Amino acid sequence: MPFTKFTDLDFDQIKESIKSYLRANSDFSGFDFEGSNFSVLIDTLAYNTYITAFNSNMVVNESFLDSATLRENVVSLARNIGYVPRSRTAAKASVSFTLDVEGTESPTLVLKKGLVCVGSSSDTSYTFSILEDIQKTASITDFNSDGTPVNKRTATFDNVEISQGIFLTKQFVVDSSLDQRFVINNSFVDTSTIKVYVKKEGDSGLGLQYKLIDNITNVTGSSYIFLLQEVQDEKYELLFGDGLIGRKLESGEIITIDYLVTDGKDGNDASRFSFSGRVVDSNGNAVAPQPFSVTTSQKSGNGGDIESVDSIKYFAPRIYSSQNRAVTGRDYESIIKTIYSDTDSVSVVGGEELNPPEFGTVQISIKPKNGFLVSDFNKTKILSQLKQYSISGINQKIVDLKLLYVELDSFVYYNDSMVSTANDLRAKISNSLTNYSKSTDLNKFGGRFRYSKILRTIDDTDTSITSNITRVKIRRNLFALLNQFAQYELCFGNQFHVSEDGKNIKSTGFRIAGESDIVYLTDIPNADKKTGIISIVKNLPDGNIRVVAKSSGTVDYIKGEINLGTVNIVSTVKPNNVIEIQAFPESNDVIGLKDLYLNFDLSKTKINMIKDVISSGDEISGTVFSRDFYTSSYSNGSLIRE
Repeated sequence: MPFTKFTDLDFDQIKESIKSYLRANSDFSGFDFEGSNFSVLIDTLAYNTYITAFNSNMVVNESFLDSATLRENVVSLARNIGYVPRSRTAAKASVSFTLDVEGTESPTLVLKKGLVCVGSSSDTSYTFSILEDIQKTASITDFNSDGTPVNKRTATFDNVEISQGIFLTKQFVVDSSLDQRFVINNSFVDTSTIKVYVKKEGDSGLGLQYKLIDNITNVTGSSYIFLLQEVQDEKYELLFGDGLIGRKLESGEIITIDYLVTDGKDGNDASRFSFSGRVVDSNGNAVAPQPFSVTTSQKSGNGGDIESVDSIKYFAPRIYSSQNRAVTGRDYESIIKTIYSDTDSVSVVGGEELNPPEFGTVQISIKPKNGFLVSDFNKTKILSQLKQYSISGINQKIVDLKLLYVELDSFVYYNDSMVSTANDLRAKISNSLTNYSKSTDLNKFGGRFRYSKILRTIDDTDTSITSNITRVKIRRNLFALLNQFAQYELCFGNQFHVSEDGKNIKSTGFRIAGESDIVYLTDIPNADKKTGIISIVKNLPDGNIRVVAKSSGTVDYIKGEINLGTVNIVSTVKPNNVIEIQAFPESNDVIGLKDLYLNFDLSKTKINMIKDVISSGDEISGTVFSRDFYTSSYSNGSLIRE
């Protein structure tokens, strides 16, 4: 009987393969398999083969990090290369409490760890806790509530960092069994808040504190350390030493684990807080304070969810390749993601690539998940933690990201006999562009706006669309320093399209010292069309243009850079002291170069609906179309950014 290779996974194909195999035997060469009970046996064999093939395929896929889909398998494979997935991260805020503690004679007051206040965000309340006791000395202050000075005994806790979540404690008693595991039975743990203490049975207090480590460098057999790993159902397990790497636990010892259970990113943006903490005096007696001042220094932020499967698959091999050393840009990207969980995208530029070069420096730009700027506090914290990974002699600096906006001016031709209204079709196109704006091509450092995809996205929105002519504009926002002389530089990172007549650079209006009218920026190309002059001009009532300052800066069309000379800007037409400056890219495929974060701005995108008179059957020759419905593929000659 000949051998048949089973390479198909589909049930019907497997069944046909079995029939072909049987027909190769002379006893079944003319057998009608479908008309006999033999078909039941064939179905059973095919079904069994199908299930076996499916299971084999799943087993093989789940054995490799790239193809695994189940979180437990992805986590297990990442564990083999020393990667611990990031847990949920508690949102943090900074508040100050001033408490009335009249009647308490103790000079020292302690704000106990645990629940300290309740914060509100989006009509939802969240609990906030502190992880350590805070001790303060009470003071006598003048409290003028009715105009008469009255001595009040108060305690002020300034700039207390509070973390969203519930403070919990769990204890284990070490036994002599080999299969004992120390698992925190809660999947909402913020692992950065875990504190572990170990004491012998009968000892007072919490005992000695053990330190969490992520590598075993300089660890001895007597080091008080523990390791952490994710296990089933997004829970975390603590691992202790064996006497060779870390101190081995003894039977009967008591392990105390303090940790925070958090709601992750849901706790962000809380700004209103009410005190709910517990204050005791130096003797441990409870004090019943009445808060009369709760001040929010910084609303809650930087809360995050547990690391996703896709993120684990992306970062685990990169962390492994970096070996906890920040050398290449990829190393920095992976490590920053680990130490600052709110990171959405990272750009790392070596100092030798800067203009002018800054040798021995690494410039880092971070796009957080919430908003566009990283606070000064978080910048300092990130740089401090980076020191343990970076090479000696290399300085890191974190700069705010620069947004490069991409806008569209799209003219969409449509067959009006196939749509109800043009506005309905415009709404569909807007939804399609919104979906594209969320793609992986955009909204990141090194992102790329792909012109062909935009055209296809618009055309594929509805069958009534016959074509589209779409112009691309790029924009940077200049934040003016009002009423002071300053110079400005804007880098677009993309080559500009150059028209000999100028007006390649357009801006919104602003006012400068010594000129009462609204003025604008425009450009005059040099003969080489590689560089040009930036001028400040204004529109006259008769429609003419008057030059206010002929040479106010320069433009490099090749590099995509605008340098504005010393100017005193007193006001801007746009709010928040913003002057919008736009250009037309030489290539419609726009990239986010270096520290430029590419953002597709739908709010500034225009969708113009134009009836296609040829497709609609209004005319055949195209004469009316070319006369009344013609649209240029190039920019208009307007001076002002519209």
